[in-house]
Amino acid sequence: MKRALRWAVGGSMMLLALSATVTAAPVDDQVHLGVASCASGPCHGKLTPSDTSNVWLNEYRIWSADDRHARAYQTLLSPESQRMARKLGLPNAQSAKICLDCHSDNVPPEQRGPRFQISDGVGCEACHGGAGKWIESHTEPGATHADNLARGMLATERIEVRAEVCLSCHLGTRDQFATHRIMGAGHPRLSFELEAYTANQPAHYEVDDDYRQRKGAPTGFEVWRAGQVQSQLRFLTLMESPLFAAALPDFAFFDCHSCHHPMEDIRWSETRRQHGLEPGGLRLQDQHLIMLRALVEVVAPADRQPLQEAHVRLLQAGQQSVPAARAAATALKDWLQDRPWASSPVSREQVKSVRRAIARAGARGELADFAAAEQAFLGIESLSIYLGDAERLQGALDAIFSVVESDRSFDPQKLRAAMQRLSGELE
Repeated sequence: MKRALRWAVGGSMMLLALSATVTAAPVDDQVHLGVASCASGPCHGKLTPSDTSNVWLNEYRIWSADDRHARAYQTLLSPESQRMARKLGLPNAQSAKICLDCHSDNVPPEQRGPRFQISDGVGCEACHGGAGKWIESHTEPGATHADNLARGMLATERIEVRAEVCLSCHLGTRDQFATHRIMGAGHPRLSFELEAYTANQPAHYEVDDDYRQRKGAPTGFEVWRAGQVQSQLRFLTLMESPLFAAALPDFAFFDCHSCHHPMEDIRWSETRRQHGLEPGGLRLQDQHLIMLRALVEVVAPADRQPLQEAHVRLLQAGQQSVPAARAAATALKDWLQDRPWASSPVSREQVKSVRRAIARAGARGELADFAAAEQAFLGIESLSIYLGDAERLQGALDAIFSVVESDRSFDPQKLRAAMQRLSGELE
């Protein structure tokens, strides 16, 4: 199975106690010791997995050899990054905070230990939290995962925590955000789907019985669902920030391809007319809302109409005024907080129905925006792998991927035909 890595790498370059409540990126005020503190042979630097420990102990080797996060800082040294820096009026990319915040573990100087190196890129502690208080205690006899968490380790096995850590760069925060200015200078458009990116991350742990006992193990569907919920909540929260300012909202909040496509490529659709959107107007990004609507259609039919109406109000407000858009964002965020369907048990048949709902939206021509099309492909493939029938559907999935592989060649009508084919093959 090729997996969505074919999309995640090329396109973007680069159940536990789950709550739908959006949270800030986990607070990490601990000292970061750097990857060198984890890299020795007795720790996490072994050449091969250990057969005497409940962790592999070769995690550093995996990260350094196979994980793109390990090369995030090196990307800043490339000619492309240096050209971007010059366009932004920066001396260079490798020392600029706006670059280092996501291409390295850019904690304040007072949180950097003696072996910390900013050039390590996105290292262990960028995801697991500063190890200053647990570097020694986590190897002591009888030490538990709960002990590590109490000393500052981040609980990334909890999907809402993992989502917040990942989204802090892959979508942004009010303090670190891939603005339209940065993208105008050459930065790739950001795209993220938690389940696909989690699966594509080089595994440095094994979900066995011991792991499940210590940390639990959410299913692929639960990861996908949490990613959609948290991504939408983060987006709405960012709309409440100064980034969505009264004078001029950052254009990164809007669908890139509402402007960036050839003039002769007409993208106007009946769906937009039904939403009351004006031709030629900027459209707020709504790809995660479309996925949530497919989810709610199956697992919470009573919420289907309220979510649809809130979705339309948000899009319309985005073409009216900043105050109207911010008010609509706040109202939708408040409504989304703690919805029962964000964590309630879901049957296998319901997961199949969610997948069918996404495919039907595509077959009806409701995925004319590239960002929505790519999110639909990632979701359908993730759910197919979870359901175990991805190989049976390989031809139909490949047909969809061929349409969304590049925004330069994206054709909404070809996507509609590919989704119609898939719909005919789904159970």
